[in-house]
Amino acid sequence: MTRLTQTDLSDTLSIREMCDAFEVTPRTLRFYEQKELLFPIRQGTRRLFTRRDRARLKLILRGKRFGFSLEDIRQLLDMYDHDPSQQEAQLKRTYELAQERLHAMEAQRDELNEAIAELKTQMAWGEEMMAGLRNRGGA
Repeated sequence: MTRLTQTDLSDTLSIREMCDAFEVTPRTLRFYEQKELLFPIRQGTRRLFTRRDRARLKLILRGKRFGFSLEDIRQLLDMYDHDPSQQEAQLKRTYELAQERLHAMEAQRDELNEAIAELKTQMAWGEEMMAGLRNRGGA
């Protein structure tokens, strides 16, 4: 086991500090650790998150927000971890995945817009029907 220096420890965050900084739950951090996306330093039962963990969590949360799967996120993070000089390959793969995700999101948006328009049409028809029934009942 590596010995931690005071400098190492001063640049880490506890699980509570990570939760507060990123607005996530301890369960979320433990889940990402279990999925081998985060690698906090373990001191007994304490978890200390490094600058690297914070950068990774930021990317994980951004990827999840955009709808990337955890497997996609892992592959992108692993590409950089294994060989930082492969930044161009990582960026290219990220761009390809982002392009695919954007197309999927745009298709979902189009379907949602169509459903909204159809619902509005049905609601307008319902209003007309209710107005007709009120007018007939009041005459």
